[in-house]
Amino acid sequence: MNNPLVVALAYDGLCTFEFGIAVEIFGLARPEMGDNWYRFAVAGVDPGELRATGGIRLVVDGGLELLAQAGTIIVPGWRGADVPVPAALCEQLAAAHQRGARILSICSGVFVLAAAGLLDNRQATTHWRYTDQLQQRYPAIHVTPDVLYIDSGDVLTSAGSAAGIDLCLHLVRRDYGSVAANQVARRLVVSPHRDGGQAQFIQQAVPIAYEGHRLGALFDYLLENLAAPHRVDSLAKFVGMSPRTFLRRFAATTGKTPAQWLLNARLSRSQALLENSQLSIERIAEQVGFGSVATMRHHFRNQLGTTPAAYRKGFAEPAFLRGD
Repeated sequence: MNNPLVVALAYDGLCTFEFGIAVEIFGLARPEMGDNWYRFAVAGVDPGELRATGGIRLVVDGGLELLAQAGTIIVPGWRGADVPVPAALCEQLAAAHQRGARILSICSGVFVLAAAGLLDNRQATTHWRYTDQLQQRYPAIHVTPDVLYIDSGDVLTSAGSAAGIDLCLHLVRRDYGSVAANQVARRLVVSPHRDGGQAQFIQQAVPIAYEGHRLGALFDYLLENLAAPHRVDSLAKFVGMSPRTFLRRFAATTGKTPAQWLLNARLSRSQALLENSQLSIERIAEQVGFGSVATMRHHFRNQLGTTPAAYRKGFAEPAFLRGD
């Protein structure tokens, strides 16, 4: 990374959980990651000691001047969707973004990015409770309500609190690859990857317990047989449902169609093999079910904005993680 300094904002009325996500993922010492890991600082929006939810009081590393040094800035929520954002903060965020800093918001922090003009004519998301309000107040933003997070490259937004974990892990994966992201997730005891396009919430739970059990067995089967062709009728037969019932239950459980779920699984397996194996790209494409390098390259470009070869070059498992 050109600039590994991550600066998290703190303010009076700080959202403690969202701030804790930033600290846990970017602020902990991780000697196993070597000397190239993130550095972390906290910038106070308001002067003096700050109050956080839960009776916590916080002393920060500095003020908004720290944003000028940051490679990544995290806005961990905001003190209220209707609370004005200070002009000085908007100016500093816009200037940092102009200099090349990445800016990431968790939950209601999206209102800070919106006030700074960083989301105009971009896609963005936030907690489902705030999406209508965000769209009404900032019509130039393309609000996407039913996703966990959106990565627009230099500006990233996430939905509710737990989605902030997903987005931060996504950024670790983007910066250091899936091996590093998996290690951080293991420390957190959370899933290492939830796709940003996953629904924020499931409309209804699977109503019968044994159906959920059967789908669990199906997920295991699919992960063990990614290279095989899969059709809706054969998958429905595997779980003992009609195709129509199967599609409804699958969407209720995952927020995705079977094709979308398989694509994400194949991409994830491809990334891991590109990072951690010496297999050729042709062989990886066969093993994960893409069939050809051309198809694999197409999905990498559409979903990840890169090619398999470029991904391998950038994220092959670094020596400090192999123990070399």
